[in-house]
Amino acid sequence: MSQVILMDATAIERALTRMAHEIVERNSNQDGLAIIGIRTHGVPLAQRLTGIVAGILKREIPIGEIDISMHRDDIGTRGASVIGATHITFDVTGKTIVLVDDVLFTGRSIRAALDEIADFGRPQRIQVAVLVDRGHRELPIRADFVGKNTPTALQERVMVRLVEVDGKDEVVIER
Repeated sequence: MSQVILMDATAIERALTRMAHEIVERNSNQDGLAIIGIRTHGVPLAQRLTGIVAGILKREIPIGEIDISMHRDDIGTRGASVIGATHITFDVTGKTIVLVDDVLFTGRSIRAALDEIADFGRPQRIQVAVLVDRGHRELPIRADFVGKNTPTALQERVMVRLVEVDGKDEVVIER
């Protein structure tokens, strides 16, 4: 199996900075802005984005993390997995939530995340931010903020590796 490096640490940082500026520009009601990361790799990406957005706005931004395991439509076919806790310490009702994940592929993880967030209240709006959009949607889901659009073949895998989880920052395509 061969690997091609799609993004290195510098490219990831640059993409997140651009995405953070786009988030601030697109959301006029910044007082109601909150960021939620999807476990596993969406959480550190959300933490990084939150830090950049908070720096731009010069105030704290509420942040949360969710586990979508129980809302996945393929829960019976994925084998045993550890189900983690969802941590949202703020009221989502009426807020603009930026939902963060590493890779947007079929759209099924985002659909599951929407269900999980709905368990906590009714946000005014939910926007999606992903580091990589690789296409091949199976559901009518799109990202509002994208670090990199990368057309891929179905048999390829896009692997996001982050320092917080994997010890280094990079995005690779495995062929």
